[in-house]
Amino acid sequence: MQKTVFITGASSGIGYACALKFAENGYRLILSARRAERIIEIAEDIKNRFKTDVLPLVFDVRDKDVVFQKVGSLPDDWKYIDVLINNAGLAAGLAEVHLAQTDDWDTMIDTNIKGLLYVSKAVTPGMIQRKKGHIINIGSIAAKETYMKGGVYCGTKHAVESITKAQRMELLPYNVKVTLVNPGAVNTEFSLVRFKGDKAVADNIYKGFMPLTGEDVAHCVYFCADLPDHVNINDLLVMPASQASATLFHKVD
Repeated sequence: MQKTVFITGASSGIGYACALKFAENGYRLILSARRAERIIEIAEDIKNRFKTDVLPLVFDVRDKDVVFQKVGSLPDDWKYIDVLINNAGLAAGLAEVHLAQTDDWDTMIDTNIKGLLYVSKAVTPGMIQRKKGHIINIGSIAAKETYMKGGVYCGTKHAVESITKAQRMELLPYNVKVTLVNPGAVNTEFSLVRFKGDKAVADNIYKGFMPLTGEDVAHCVYFCADLPDHVNINDLLVMPASQASATLFHKVD
């Protein structure tokens, strides 16, 4: 039977790259994002290019009621979800805690932690019932190391790491695998969002070295999903060769 993957935050970056990678390998796709026009366009393009079924869902993972409504009302032939990729997430701002904007904290906490929890809670019961499934949470090097001016973002990703560990233990009796994929610097919309659309500042982050691409991370995510049933990657840290830690890079002019 053709497998189904559910990817949140699929309208750009790692989520979009994962959509292409899984479609290329024969999966059906459930793709969610906030940007309606963009995700519907992506769904049509993937459907035409890869000749696979794609179901676009428009919602914000921060909206608990809508998350449960959308997942709960999936058509019967879409309810069997083999792989959930909790990709939706972001960094908002870069500032010391005493100087940061509290709205940025709310956005990161509500998206990176609560949004992941809402989608997991909505999807997991079906996996438990079938005693089969795989949850892949997208973390960050920030789940492993804290850096200045990123305290709250790092805190959310540390939380994702702890939640992932708990999910793995809780779902062990039900044959549901749980994986955490932690990328280092990835050249996507991440920095553009963090710096509130300031492209000059965002582009400068990636100067002087070759960062990861969304495709690089998608390759790792698919590798984790494609292993035999008895094998699980618990925790994968993937970095550009020019990055040794959260803040240490080898850059050339």
